[in-house]
Amino acid sequence: MTFREGFWSIYREALPILLVALAGGLFAGLVLEELIESVERFPGLLVMVPVFLATRGNVYGALGGRISSGLHQGLIEPRFERQERLVNAVIASFVNGIGISIVIGIISWIALIALGRDAAPMYELVAIMLVAGVLTSVVLIFGLLLLIFLGYKRGYDPDNLVGPIVTTLGDIFGMVFLLFAVLVVEVTF
Repeated sequence: MTFREGFWSIYREALPILLVALAGGLFAGLVLEELIESVERFPGLLVMVPVFLATRGNVYGALGGRISSGLHQGLIEPRFERQERLVNAVIASFVNGIGISIVIGIISWIALIALGRDAAPMYELVAIMLVAGVLTSVVLIFGLLLLIFLGYKRGYDPDNLVGPIVTTLGDIFGMVFLLFAVLVVEVTF
């Protein structure tokens, strides 16, 4: 394959998913508008949003990279079945996603208090992050695997799909589940 053929192949594979990512980012922004109304009730909520979204990309981007490498090397089959490497990668990502969500709530609260800013009680911020973290983890894991496996079976290079898929799913479902978590914590506490 020539340089030009390689370039156009990557471009053709990546452009559609990047356009979907653009639409997903706009949708996430609209959900953020709804979330802003909850800032009075939960001071410090907006501090956690960018960190939460960034960690979704970090944790599940790493999962996508592992899956992509496993597919390329023939170590993972593009099927939802019990495969030791796949199961280990999924469990590690799930634990990391939940753990970092809890840490975000705790560190955000500590930073706000240390800076003399208003902050909702730590248990509320942690609860919001925990609910949103669990829900986004489940959706990101299965959504990422589904889209990578489908793309791979159709001849797409999963390396071209992982970044935009993780970003789009993380932004959309991260914001939706943050809003949902706020509503759950509002009703619960």
